[in-house]
Amino acid sequence: MSTLLEVGGVKISRDDVVRENDPTNNVPDSIFSKIGLQLHRRDNHPLGILKQEIYSYFDNNFPGLFNKFDNLCPVVSVKMNFDDVLVPHDHVSRTYNDTYYINAETVLRCHTSAHQAELLREGHSYFLVTGDVYRRDSVDSTHYPVFHQMEGFRVFTPVDWEASGVDGTSYAAMDLKKTLEGLAQHLFGNVEMRWVDAYFPFTDPSFELEIYFQGNWMEVLGCGVTEQKILINNGRTGSTAWAFGLGLERLAMVLFDIPDIRLFWSSDLRFTSQFSSGQLGVKFKPFSKFPPCYKDISFWISESFTENNFCEVVRGIAGDLAEQVSLIDSFTNKKGMTSHCYRITYRSMERSLTDEEINQLQGRVRDEVENKLNVTIR
Repeated sequence: MSTLLEVGGVKISRDDVVRENDPTNNVPDSIFSKIGLQLHRRDNHPLGILKQEIYSYFDNNFPGLFNKFDNLCPVVSVKMNFDDVLVPHDHVSRTYNDTYYINAETVLRCHTSAHQAELLREGHSYFLVTGDVYRRDSVDSTHYPVFHQMEGFRVFTPVDWEASGVDGTSYAAMDLKKTLEGLAQHLFGNVEMRWVDAYFPFTDPSFELEIYFQGNWMEVLGCGVTEQKILINNGRTGSTAWAFGLGLERLAMVLFDIPDIRLFWSSDLRFTSQFSSGQLGVKFKPFSKFPPCYKDISFWISESFTENNFCEVVRGIAGDLAEQVSLIDSFTNKKGMTSHCYRITYRSMERSLTDEEINQLQGRVRDEVENKLNVTIR
């Protein structure tokens, strides 16, 4: 019997998302298992606490203005995820190496911007969208294939900027920077900030906001003035707008001193009991640090090999016991064949692992890598 979930009023079964025999599908069970968990909607979870703190900032500074959405379905069309926000057809994010495709026309959203166009068409001019997003990625302490974003969007009409003496684009950019500097101060206190020019397909000009925090410059978010084509395509001709996007895990790891992104998914009471609704920035107290176990694997790669595909195999077998995957050696022989050697770090955050279970996992990794990735184990 297929597992049935309901997210944002949409019923989703495993068979809707995981299709082993469909060559246009690359969603594993390990990813399907995360759909519907919605950590950002848990009031006593660091991500939920941070979300509510950002909501408080906008509610206090713009009372009643911003509509909030945090339960929109993560299954979206390619059009919503890429075309509607002007992602070029040759952009790397569209590849099967980077994105989870359910079929050729449907994906698990890569960003909360996937809902931008539909909300504009529904008549919303000020909104915050929070949700789980999905990207095939490397394995380490700061990357995970599922994470959480918040998107902010605000539309202006000529009435807003005509008296200001500047054009609509300049007006939107000034309002954007003022709003987000205020948000950074709300979350991090009286910190030094700087704006860095950036590139995003859906905004121009585009910026990143960095803060000087704990002795380092840290990127907080990306943002910009919305491309006119997006506004025109969605019935907002003559308007300007700004948009921003931030990763909740990235900020929560800093604010709560959480050292490993896998911890956000932990149900261990030693983790979950440390956080309470409304308590932003409570410093995480590490429980026992269990020893790592290192296993190396070497193989001759083919032209189709990608590291993301290898990481996906490791995650699919070891799950959150895979702490890190790192390339430690690469060479090409006289015949032009290239060999990679990867070191896999296995570690549980909750218990000591046994040699027997690690050897079993490594054996399965070796079998799956050879079967699925068209490589030859050395």
